[in-house]
Amino acid sequence: MGAPSSLLKVRDLHVAYGDLPVLRGVNLHVDAGELVSLLGGNGSGKSTTLKAILGLVKPRRGEIGFDGARVEGLATPALVRRGLTLVPEARRIFPFMTVRENLQMGSWVRRHDRAAVTADLERVLALFPLLRERLGQAGGTLSGGEQQMLAMARALMLRPKLMLMDEPSMGLAPAAVQSVFELIRAINREGVGILMVEQNATAALQFTHRAYVLEQGVMAIEGPSKDLLRHERVRTAYLGQFADPTRPASPATPA
Repeated sequence: MGAPSSLLKVRDLHVAYGDLPVLRGVNLHVDAGELVSLLGGNGSGKSTTLKAILGLVKPRRGEIGFDGARVEGLATPALVRRGLTLVPEARRIFPFMTVRENLQMGSWVRRHDRAAVTADLERVLALFPLLRERLGQAGGTLSGGEQQMLAMARALMLRPKLMLMDEPSMGLAPAAVQSVFELIRAINREGVGILMVEQNATAALQFTHRAYVLEQGVMAIEGPSKDLLRHERVRTAYLGQFADPTRPASPATPA
């Protein structure tokens, strides 16, 4: 399934909804500790790619390797136990649960190891100090940026090897977007691999290591993010025809 360093390896992935093909031979990989973005227009198949990796939709054809094993036939709970987790689009926290309870739900598959879960909670709160101040607050009362932090922190409570992220900046104010990207980079520096679907292509390319561009279910472009920032086709379609690739975006520089 690829080089030993490949934490995730997707090969010739085909997915359809009924008679409608969505993914047509997608290939991608994420190495251990790597931060990778998946870009593309609406309907290109980005979210479906994440769902297929996590077992939420069944591929018609193709291979998915994770941490050295074939996993395309496994159910989502089994993949979660192996260290694969998703930060979903629109955050999807539990609005009537407290912040603490939301975080505890993230460690549900490890709930019997209480000492380790307690230690992980402290580690996560050190990374997300704002959440420590909100532990007793209902998740639904948090701001959009705080809810996104909670969704990421909840996923981190699993002790993931690879975190899938679906549109982490969607609907957030610019200041919150910057904070969220900085936290994503901090999570990656903890050694967690990240595959991220992101609508803010400029920001994504300026702080990820590599990137893929999906077009109508086919992987059209791939390479180091810094190269894609200067790719004429990417600049025209996703960054704006007159985007300046030398101008820093708010999330700063690559990890």
